[in-house]
Parts: sequence; structure tokens; C-alpha cells
Amino acid sequence: MSFASLGLAPALVRAVREQEGYHTPTAIQAAAIPATLRGADVLGLAQTGSGKTAAFALPLLQRVIEREGLRQLAAVVLAPTRELAIQTGEVLRDFARSLPQRLKIAVAFGGVSINPQLMGLRGGCDIIVATPGRFLDLVDHNALRLNGVQMLVLDEADRLLDLGFSEELQKILALLPAQRQNLFFSATFPQAVRTLAEGLLHEPERIEIAPEPVRSDAIMQRAIHVDAADRTPLLRHLLETEGWTRALVFVATKYATEHVADKLWAKGIKAGSLHGELSQGGRSKVLAALKAGEVQVLVATDVAARGLDIPELPAVVNYDLPRAAADYTHRIGRTGRAGATGVAVSFIPADAEAHFRLIEKRQGKRVPREQLAGFEPEEVASEQQATGGIKGKRPSKKDKLRAAAAAEAAANGR
Repeated sequence: MSFASLGLAPALVRAVREQEGYHTPTAIQAAAIPATLRGADVLGLAQTGSGKTAAFALPLLQRVIEREGLRQLAAVVLAPTRELAIQTGEVLRDFARSLPQRLKIAVAFGGVSINPQLMGLRGGCDIIVATPGRFLDLVDHNALRLNGVQMLVLDEADRLLDLGFSEELQKILALLPAQRQNLFFSATFPQAVRTLAEGLLHEPERIEIAPEPVRSDAIMQRAIHVDAADRTPLLRHLLETEGWTRALVFVATKYATEHVADKLWAKGIKAGSLHGELSQGGRSKVLAALKAGEVQVLVATDVAARGLDIPELPAVVNYDLPRAAADYTHRIGRTGRAGATGVAVSFIPADAEAHFRLIEKRQGKRVPREQLAGFEPEEVASEQQATGGIKGKRPSKKDKLRAAAAAEAAANGR
């Protein structure tokens, strides 16, 4: 199957050929592009990295260039994070560059001054990619005219809800014309997402692409038992001995990104942090430094788990395991891309063993446990703990000394 066989205009087929990495359509593209061109609402369920962006970007561009008349906002793409909005805008602009009509594609997100974005919208635009909050800000500033909107795309809808955009989404839906085409893409389909889809979509074409298991030949998974207090020294040891040119390290909190990065810097390892409270300028700077090799390690929260494309990333480290088992696949999928191989290392303190077993069950793959010399854990998960029971612990040297002292005191007391 080729892109030409999907009903795309010749100009868009040429644009696809000029883009590196687009040879044949992925499963989601082969199904979603014809459905979108027919004007149907689309419910697309497919994992991150399956090609969802091109699946809606190509037919969206075609629908826009088929219009006649003055420039008018025709399509709105809502994205959960600034990174995803920027990358989606880049994909749309790359494809649009080869089109005979010149399209204006705007990208808007919070965390930066709104003034340059307002200036950029003077004279209107054809397509806008935006985070929900900033989209509403632009509407409040009368920078967008919504009466001509023909298409709405919700990209990574599950993340939009996870990040608390439900109220903003409802406000946006109320502002848009009732007669429009809706494209709804999500990696997971929990009840909250299902409810949103049912209220948004009209007789949609449902396209569900089963998640592909992590390719064992592309990503080598490792699980290392280690005490929580020894994770940073172990991380430093791996960075010094494994020869990784760069690494993406996932932690649970904004504080941890900065704390771990500072600890690495103190030992001469160049590290940067990425989290939701970082300004857009700060995010762009640290990502550029990583890609340029000026920073070896990026310590990030799950804001980086979806939508980020870091070329030639050899290693991902789960310093903290993700709270949602499904996010494990999104995290480790940042490596082993585009035909390359990579390694995904997870640190497993005793109290995380049960959760990692759940992750293994969900992905249908058992990862052998390791212990590295010099980092053997004092705390070991009991079978109860490993299956979600009460925490078990092997007494440490200090515990044994305290117990001996208590026993001696009791004996002397008698």
C-alpha cells in the first residue's frame, strides 16, 4: 500500500515523499486518512509512535487546501503539552511546505508571553495547534474567529484529561460551530475518555490499532534491585560504565528532576531537568542541549513520555517507576526507534517489586532481576510484598546492632 492509494492529492503525495521516514503508511494512517477524507468523524486508538500525527495531518491539510476564498481558520488541533503542540506544528508545516497554496499554521501554548502569539495571528491563519488554556486565552483576546472552523482534532485525548483540561475542553466545544468534523486520537481508552468521545463524535469510524509489544530485538529491558537511597549512585555508575552518549531518566516529581540533575552535575556529569513548571524557553534550551550533545542526561517527569522525539537515544532509565503501568511502554519507547537499538533500565526498590510485576504482566514479558556489585540492596521484597502484601525487610547491620543492644539491656535488667 502507498500513500497515493489513500486518496491524497498529488501535491500531498509529493510532500510525503520529500519527508524522511515516510515510505509506506502505518496501520493507523492507512485506516484514518481515507476515513477523514470522506468527512467522517474518526475515533483513533493507537499507541504513541504509531504515526497518529501524519494520520490526521495529511487529510486535514487536504481538506483545508480544497477550500476556496479568503484565509479563514478552518482547523483546530488541541494538544496536551507544549512539546506535542510544537512537534505537531512542525509536522504540518513540513508537509505544507510543498503545497501550491501557502498555508498559515499557528502554534500556541502557555508558559510564554501571549503577545508574540497574538502578533502572529494578525491577518488570520488556516490551522492552529494549541494547548487548551492558551487557545481560550486567544479567544478572549479576540485573536481567533471560530465561525469558519470545519475540523477539530483532539490529539492524545487521554493526556488532555489526565492533565486536567476537561473544563477547558467543554468551553472550547461550546465555542466551535456545531457542524464540523471531529477527529479523536488517544493511546488509551479509560471511561473518562470514552465519555468525552461519546459526547463529541457522531457515528464515528472507530479505528483501533492493537499495541505492538516492545520489540525484544530493539529494546533490551533490564531491572535492577537497588535500595531507594542508592539509586543516584547506581545511575552515576551506569552512566560512567555503559558508554551511553545520552540518556533520558524518568523520575516522579519536579523536585526530583532538579535534585537528581544537581547530584549528577556535582559529580561532573552534565545533566538537565525537564518538568511541567519549566518555561518554554527553558524546555527548548535543555532539549536543544541534549540533542547537540552539550548535555548527556535529561532528567524528566512524564511530561516527556509522550510526543518527545529525541534522535539516537541509546538509553532510558526508570529511576522511579511510572504510576500507570501503561506509561511504562510510552517511556521506554523513547529509545530503540527508527531501526536503532536501545536499553531500558528500571530501578526496583523492594517496595516497587509488586508494581513492576504488574508492568510485566501488562506487557506480557518477564524482565530478569539483577544486582550489581557494590549496590546490593539491604532491603529485599518478601513474597507478600512482591505480590502487593505487607512490606518485608531484611534487617540491616544497624537493625542487628540495635536488636543486640536491646537484648543485652533486657538481659542486664533481669
